[in-house]
Amino acid sequence: MEDMKNGKRSSFSGKLGYVLAAAGASVGLGNIWRFPYLAAKYGGGIFLIIYIVLALTFGYTMIVAETAIGRMTRKSPVGAFKSFGKKKWLSFGGWINAVIPVLIVPYYSVIGGWVIKYLVEYFRGNAKLLAEDGYFTDFISNGVSTELCFVAFCAFTLIIIFAGVQNGIERVSKIMMPILIVLSVIIAVYSVTRPGALAGVKYFLVPNVKNFSWMTVVSAMGQMFYSLSIAMGILITFGSYMKKDTAIEDSTRNVEVFDTGIAIMAGLMIIPAVFAFSGGDPDTLQAGPSLMFITIPKVFQNMGFGTVIGIVFFLLVLFAAVTSSIALTESAVSTFEDELGWGRKKATVLVGVIMLVLGSLSSLGYGPLAGIKIIGMQFLDLFDFLTNSVMMPIAALLTSLLVSRVVGIDKIEEEIIHGESAFRRKKVFVVMIKYLCPVFAIIILLSSVANALGWIKM
Repeated sequence: MEDMKNGKRSSFSGKLGYVLAAAGASVGLGNIWRFPYLAAKYGGGIFLIIYIVLALTFGYTMIVAETAIGRMTRKSPVGAFKSFGKKKWLSFGGWINAVIPVLIVPYYSVIGGWVIKYLVEYFRGNAKLLAEDGYFTDFISNGVSTELCFVAFCAFTLIIIFAGVQNGIERVSKIMMPILIVLSVIIAVYSVTRPGALAGVKYFLVPNVKNFSWMTVVSAMGQMFYSLSIAMGILITFGSYMKKDTAIEDSTRNVEVFDTGIAIMAGLMIIPAVFAFSGGDPDTLQAGPSLMFITIPKVFQNMGFGTVIGIVFFLLVLFAAVTSSIALTESAVSTFEDELGWGRKKATVLVGVIMLVLGSLSSLGYGPLAGIKIIGMQFLDLFDFLTNSVMMPIAALLTSLLVSRVVGIDKIEEEIIHGESAFRRKKVFVVMIKYLCPVFAIIILLSSVANALGWIKM
């Protein structure tokens, strides 16, 4: 983003600021409500191994590529892509990276509002109410209640963005990320020590060859792709805020450790607890909102100190949602600043209006607007499908082509060695960015669309 007063682009204070902000962007709801489900379904330890291998190869390559492009150009996605030529596909590549967060953050904020609602109810001592059948459905059908919670989450996010990169995003990330880690450890320890929970730990960590299939690889690939905030414009934007003396490779490794660590902790928080609650039935474990807002409250209600654990858990989830939402919002704000020449406040107000308009469609989509569906989907599901299943894989494909066909490996290496002595994993990067990343992006695109349309089940 350009600071209109001094002409200088804002930046993170150093490596820690970038790492915590990027890790905060990566550690979101997907780690908590999707990773445990997929790991349990697709072979436990085998899924974990494949996920980690993909994170260290595909994930590493895309994070390094996007961060380097951002720092090299000092621009948000649209300007970054356009810096390398006037071809139409470059402009399209920049804009698709820029539009993705604009479409994601409204419906993501709706879910953030749901988290606020549950956290407040746990503080009010209503754990039993939250565990009742039909509570979640009744809540999201109530347009007034969901809209108020959604607006509250939006306001919190926008206040942080107004404060700027160092005073807003970086400061909040430095506070929330350590607390998030501590809370995840507390819940994981409590969960695995419940009677019957060790069966869940075994199910999660021990490789199960019987559950292994090609879909194990595809699902791990998709989860890693979404979990690391690849192809959302975020890492290009954050890269543009990174100082030249900050080591890109080291920072990438730190982000991977944070993200993978929290994902594993989420598995240890949720799978053993659900197993203890269900008597070892893995079918009880589902993905998405049903896991977080229906199954988990029932599990907590049947555990000792359920109200306290509910407060700790949903506080953790709120922190994860906020750190991701501010990253998404910042990427959108940065694009409007760069492309329209606006100041931060004006750009933030515009993004806020977009959040309220599109988010309200998602917020009311299960209540007053429930009768309106597009290709058979409610608004929230539609925005999720368009961004996650269609646009993000295309953005990743175009970013791979930008680096391998236009920018060149040598230019990326020059950018990387600004902050470190050598490009240590260059061979991995070259093979991935030239050959495997484009293939993986296409596989994710096809499998995600097929899953969303019900042709396959992930």
